[in-house]
Amino acid sequence: MTDPSGIRHVFQRPVRFADIDAFHHVNNVRFLDYLEDARLAMFHVEPHHDGERGVHGLVVARHEIEYRRPLEFRHDPVRVESWVTEVRPVRFTLAHEVRDDEHVYLSARSVMVAYDLENTRPRRLTDDEREYLSRFHIPA
Repeated sequence: MTDPSGIRHVFQRPVRFADIDAFHHVNNVRFLDYLEDARLAMFHVEPHHDGERGVHGLVVARHEIEYRRPLEFRHDPVRVESWVTEVRPVRFTLAHEVRDDEHVYLSARSVMVAYDLENTRPRRLTDDEREYLSRFHIPA
C-alpha cells in the first residue's frame, strides 16, 4: 500500500440553510454530517448504489478536525475530498478537505475500524477491502 498514485474521492455537498448557525456560517457540528455523507458515498453504503461494494461494517474511532475558515450559506456545493493515508490490518485513516476552487474550509482525519456487526467486535479488513482502499491511498 505504498503506491503514491492514489486518487481523492470527491463528493459534492450542498450547503443547506439548516447547516447555518447564529453566526451565519456552517456550524462546526454540521461538518461531521459533510464527512459522513462523503464516507457513505465513498464506500458505497447508500442503498441505491449499483455495482461494486466498497468497505462494509465500519465504525469511526476518531475524528480530528481543523476549521480553517468560515463557510457561509451559498448556492454552489462544496467538495468533500477524501483519501486514505494509512491502512493497517483492522483500521485505516482517512484525510478530508471541505473545499472549493479557492478555499479550504476544513481539514480532517478520521480513523475507521472494520467492524463485525454480527459479533459486535473489530475485525480484519478483507483482501477485497484492502484492494478497494488502495485506489484512494495517498501516503501522508
